[in-house]
Order: sequence, then structure tokens, then C-alpha cells
Amino acid sequence: QVELVESGGGLVQTGGSLRLSCAASGVNFIWPVMGWYRQAPGKQREFIASVTSGGLTRYADSMEGRFAVSRDNAKHTIDLQMNNLTPEDTAVYYCRGRRIVTPVLDYWGQGTQVTVYS
Repeated sequence: QVELVESGGGLVQTGGSLRLSCAASGVNFIWPVMGWYRQAPGKQREFIASVTSGGLTRYADSMEGRFAVSRDNAKHTIDLQMNNLTPEDTAVYYCRGRRIVTPVLDYWGQGTQVTVYS
């Protein structure tokens, strides 16, 4: 059974930092692409950042600078370091694993809540 499990969410004050982690299991390969997304109440899910198995990163324009994505292929994990958080960062944060060659796979975690208070 393929699973992506996020952890590290919680309550943080404005200006604070959090580090999210996502652990993948149930596959016998390294996910070619893993990424982070978030969904705030009443808004669509939005892309934050992704990283390939080779370490190539990509960020949403509004996220680069405060957020940093990294992964450990040996541990099948991906992390998201978030700094200088504001209440606008309050959302459920999701991990995603994608494989675009056969078999094509696209899995999401259940999400972890991040709440930033002022």
C-alpha cells in the first residue's frame, strides 16, 4: 500500500518557523518527483515547491526565499523548511509523489495543519 505521511505541522506565532516532513512507503522505487502543496480555507490547493530525485528544485514565485525543500532518497522523505511565517501561511500542507513513466503514479498525503497566529 502506497502511503505518504506528513508530520511537523502545528501552531506557530508570526515570524516563527516550522519544518514539515513527509515519509513515503509502499513502493520499491525512488519517487522521481516529490513536492509540497497547501490549501487554505476557501482557496484552491496551490503549489509550493518540488524536488526531483536528482535534487533539482522548483519553487512557486511567492514561496522562494522563505521556504526550502529538501529530500533524502535513502530515507524516502521530503522536508519543507518554512521561515518567517505569517497568518497568510495558515493552511493544510500536503505532500505529493509523482511518477510520470509507466506505471504512472500520483499520490498525495493526508495533509498536516499549519496555523500561524499573530
